[in-house]
Amino acid sequence: MQDYLSIKTQLLAAVRRLSAADALAGLSVAFILLPEAVAYAAIAHLPIQHAITAALVGLICYACVGKSHFAIVAPTSSAAALLVAVVLSLHPVDMKTAQDFGAALVILTGLGLIVVAKVGLGRLSAFVSRPVLHGFSFALAVTIIIKQLPVVLGLKVGASDSFLIIVEVIQHAHEWGLWSTVIGCSALILLWILKRWRNVPGAFVVLILGIGLSETVNIADFNITTVGTLLLTPPGLSVPQLPMEKWLQLAELACGLLVIIVAESWGSIRSLSLLHGNVIEPNRELLALGTANLVSGLFQGMPVGAGFSASTANEQAGAQSKMAGLIAAAVLLLMVVFGKGSIAHIPAPIVAAAVINALSHALNPQALIHLWRMDRDQYLALAAILAVLVFGLLHGMLIAVGLSLASAIRSFSQPVVRELAELGHSRDYVDRENHPNARIHKKLLILRPEEPLFFASVEGILAEIQRRLTSVSDVEILIISLEQSANLDSTAAECLIELADELKRQNKVLLLARVKDRIRRLLLKLAKEQFKDKLFWSVEDAVVTAKQIRQVSVSRHWPIKQGMKRLKRKRFRVRFLGNKKKSQRR
Repeated sequence: MQDYLSIKTQLLAAVRRLSAADALAGLSVAFILLPEAVAYAAIAHLPIQHAITAALVGLICYACVGKSHFAIVAPTSSAAALLVAVVLSLHPVDMKTAQDFGAALVILTGLGLIVVAKVGLGRLSAFVSRPVLHGFSFALAVTIIIKQLPVVLGLKVGASDSFLIIVEVIQHAHEWGLWSTVIGCSALILLWILKRWRNVPGAFVVLILGIGLSETVNIADFNITTVGTLLLTPPGLSVPQLPMEKWLQLAELACGLLVIIVAESWGSIRSLSLLHGNVIEPNRELLALGTANLVSGLFQGMPVGAGFSASTANEQAGAQSKMAGLIAAAVLLLMVVFGKGSIAHIPAPIVAAAVINALSHALNPQALIHLWRMDRDQYLALAAILAVLVFGLLHGMLIAVGLSLASAIRSFSQPVVRELAELGHSRDYVDRENHPNARIHKKLLILRPEEPLFFASVEGILAEIQRRLTSVSDVEILIISLEQSANLDSTAAECLIELADELKRQNKVLLLARVKDRIRRLLLKLAKEQFKDKLFWSVEDAVVTAKQIRQVSVSRHWPIKQGMKRLKRKRFRVRFLGNKKKSQRR
């Protein structure tokens, strides 16, 4: 009985500690999400309510569907910037139409994420390479920060292009607002100082100080604008009433937003899960993100994703479960409900400073410098930066994603084939080029494609194999190691069958090594005569069989094809006689 009470006491204490840790983490995250909501709403040219709604929906939906203990799903800077870029590209006639376009885009993005998750394509995020993502994030941060400079300086500009904004800011330097500049720059300096204390919510502190300044001094007398009235009304579920052609246009543009949300969110979720040894499933995470975006769009909210800054802050604050996200949602709602009057008095230069501070981590060139030091993919990252800066955010993003896919296609389509040889008498087969002393076998050629065989790579790889085979005139048996291929599509299977037929006409034999079960079943189903007794688990097994074929052919002075047939008959007799003896013994 005492043991039972002791265990019960320990469990209750663990629950209390867990709740306290999640409560502290949720409180910390809420202090971060409020200034981020204000900042990202400014980026998206939307009222703050749209960002608050999105944050609440994202936190609740992810807690219900997602699995990561640390992911905080809320509006992000990249999603907000892409949202406004897409909406402006459709030339809305008024604010209501613009908001309908935005809601429809978020709904379509959510549906797209759900479809991708349901068909099991969660790992497609890997096709947006990290160098491209680093370059895009860097250029995005530069673009948004440039667009916030006029707000900090109290200057109204007519240009929308980043370069033209800089030109206009310099040309109108005499019109800069003195007090607006002082407040904005002071906020930036204070945010930089507060970064030294990780547990202090710097952006929240600066916003509180801004509210205090606004309520103490009539800042309108100094030509300083404020956020304005926060209309906090319960949002209702609705679908934007748009013509079909607009839905189709938005569906095309939603693909770009989907890719960025997946790449950004998966990077945050995966890195934090690996740090703590947690197992996550990509399709489930995409389903959670899709649900959050779909519901956010139906409530007229902004797009949401698992941002790195908020998720990292949640993990560093000691979150133990998804309850931290729910607590953050409750605290955020209370702050907005009881502080909406105060939020309206936040000076606009302080909001711009919060935006710049939120994006400052993306300006760290360390990731790009690391690529140059490795001498890998640095030009890919540079091209992504230039695409965004030159062609604008929307087209630059599409170009950046295209560059990433082109890089993947280029890698798969280049036929890299290695010749293998035996390392001494170890039965281990290694790359002959890197091990020149490795032992080769007479009349045998062992090749290993370095990429999986599929429709985009198989023809180039087999053409390279044919070229290698032609360059060595005395080869009688070709062994191809398929260790890089987990499965074959129809094109790859047909090409292998065609290669076997061609070698048969040349009186040569094709053996396949390191053949996985699914490939084995497929080839035996499609061409049993061609591949029976020619599929092996290891390269050594294939080499042993090849030597037996050659031994039979040489001893009988038969062509290699006839030797293969003789070996098959011999194996059949051995199996038949063995089975007959077993039945007689029974």
